[in-house]
Amino acid sequence: MPRRVFIAHAGEDHNQAMGFRLLRWNINVDFTFFDRSLLTAVQSNDPIYIKRRIREELNGTSVTVVLIGETTYRNDWVGWEIEESAARGNGIVGIRLKGQSNARIPPGITECKARVVDWNPDVFGEEIERATRDAGR
Repeated sequence: MPRRVFIAHAGEDHNQAMGFRLLRWNINVDFTFFDRSLLTAVQSNDPIYIKRRIREELNGTSVTVVLIGETTYRNDWVGWEIEESAARGNGIVGIRLKGQSNARIPPGITECKARVVDWNPDVFGEEIERATRDAGR
């Protein structure tokens, strides 16, 4: 069953996040999902407005995929998205971006004991399902 997935990522990893989104249409990859994410950065410096926009995208999702690149661990917005996702009861899974197998894990992922996997599209569907089940969703 396709899950509604919120995709959290650092801004500098936008192109790889777009690539992740495209995997659902790749006939060689066996996983499907409906994604909710901010396709473009919110054009505002108002944290209240930015949080509202993120919450709108999180509505109706059951799992949050955190795409982990070189700087994700120190990205305050990704950290907040993890916290907000956990507070909503979303399953959470971290996926290290291709070529980033040594990327540091964001503290929020460690705190909520979420699984982290390296880039391997063959396991993404299974990991999303596992995170959803672990969260009781």
